[in-house]
Amino acid sequence: MPNSVLPSPTNPFIQKLEHYARLSDEDRGAAMRLWNERIQKFRAKDDVVREGEDPRFVRLVVDGWACRYKYLEDGRRQVLGLFIPGDICDLNVFVLREMDHFIGAITPLTVAQISREAFEDITLAHPRLLQALWWDSLVNMAIQREWLVNLGQRTAFERIAHLLCEIYLRLRAAGRAKGLSCEWPLTQTMIADITGLSTVHVSRTFQTVREEGLVEIRNRVLTIRDLDDLKTAALFNANYLHLDREGRHLDANNAA
Repeated sequence: MPNSVLPSPTNPFIQKLEHYARLSDEDRGAAMRLWNERIQKFRAKDDVVREGEDPRFVRLVVDGWACRYKYLEDGRRQVLGLFIPGDICDLNVFVLREMDHFIGAITPLTVAQISREAFEDITLAHPRLLQALWWDSLVNMAIQREWLVNLGQRTAFERIAHLLCEIYLRLRAAGRAKGLSCEWPLTQTMIADITGLSTVHVSRTFQTVREEGLVEIRNRVLTIRDLDDLKTAALFNANYLHLDREGRHLDANNAA
């Protein structure tokens, strides 16, 4: 992310989890142990894990963007999810015998690769942290449902406006936005693979979004002119992101 939009160095993993439950100092320390497990770096466009491979690790995005995707037999691709700093790619991946999708790096990517043993040791010793991770997993499923609604019901304009709202709010929740600006490394081809549109249709729709004065994208930075207007245009309801601390009953007794 360019320095002009860098937020304060708050850990995005902890900041996001505390939207679901207020963690104790011990819980935060345990989260940092997960954050620092087996750090591995990937180049943009590298595959982090491929379909058919043995899912040996839970992967936590430390820096950069990644995506979940599948290929059709004829080479067409559908992007099924986006991962930003603080996101866990597959919380329950250990139950699978083999991966049924790809995870690929969109930008230069740093991930923590957490073994089953490390994950179980840390989360079983810190049940409130585990509950916050379950909240995060439920939100990921809610995002998938909303993406299905996008593909089935929203217009091209609404799909793209909705994606802009969602990614901005997710980045803001992880402390990775500044004001109404955030990193935006997605190409038109990537957006087409997310929204089920052609790249030509994406280009035309983005031009309309800009002409209506809703957003500006320059130097891989998204700036939203008026968030309420963008939400209205997208028919966006943020309830599926569950950012209002619905897990407050899980708060640590000794949290500040």
